Amino acid sequence: MSKKIIFLLMLVGIVFFSGCIGQEKIEVPDKDKAVSACVEECNSKLREGVDLTNGPCLLDPISDLPDWVCDVAHEPRQDVDNDPKNQCSTYREGRSHHFVEVDPNCNLIKTW
Repeated sequence: MSKKIIFLLMLVGIVFFSGCIGQEKIEVPDKDKAVSACVEECNSKLREGVDLTNGPCLLDPISDLPDWVCDVAHEPRQDVDNDPKNQCSTYREGRSHHFVEVDPNCNLIKTW
């Protein structure tokens, strides 16, 4: 009987120390998800040959993150960046409250 108890204790110990119990899901902040989605979309557009120099809105809103948009802009800002037709409408209209700005080469400018 003692062999069964020792075996059971060893099995429980292995399961416990292997991390099979109580693993927590690592949550990625929305900001990081938004930046990743924006840069990915921007790079996709570049691969398709889309001209991003006019500062278009790329994701309005970002899929699965309705409070975030993705916009192309310049640093320093240019007049084209202030043209409403190049800005994300859900942000302008107050339906989205955060944005990711990347430059025409898909480098992060800022998040808000």
